[in-house]
Amino acid sequence: MKTLYTAEALASGEGRDGNARTRDGKLDVTLASPMELGGSGEGTNPEQLFAAGYAACFHSALRLVGRKERADLRDSAVAAKIHFGALDGGEGYGLAAELEIALPALDKETAEALMDKAHRICPYSNATRGNMDVAITLVEFAA
Repeated sequence: MKTLYTAEALASGEGRDGNARTRDGKLDVTLASPMELGGSGEGTNPEQLFAAGYAACFHSALRLVGRKERADLRDSAVAAKIHFGALDGGEGYGLAAELEIALPALDKETAEALMDKAHRICPYSNATRGNMDVAITLVEFAA
């Protein structure tokens, strides 16, 4: 891989209950385990950060392939859900993702074709492929 950009971040404190910040200071967040996992819920958590990053990255990939095909991407959006849970029959924890795609200006066939192309080029999709379940659903399209 030819590196085009490197992001740098540091997590400190008590892991899920601490702080995370980027080297350039543009992101500086308090981390807190969610209440569902016994935490205070008074900060963000790694899964929320992952969801935001995956949604933004996939939307960028979608817009890139859409521009190349001169598709109408007006009001497009990507929502991401990241699920955290115990691995079946094993030790440790895992993640799964759901992406919900809105392409309201496109017909279903065109929208699905763009989603497939975006999934092939999105860095998050390429990083997760074969490592975790990722479900991609078209939730809004032109009738």
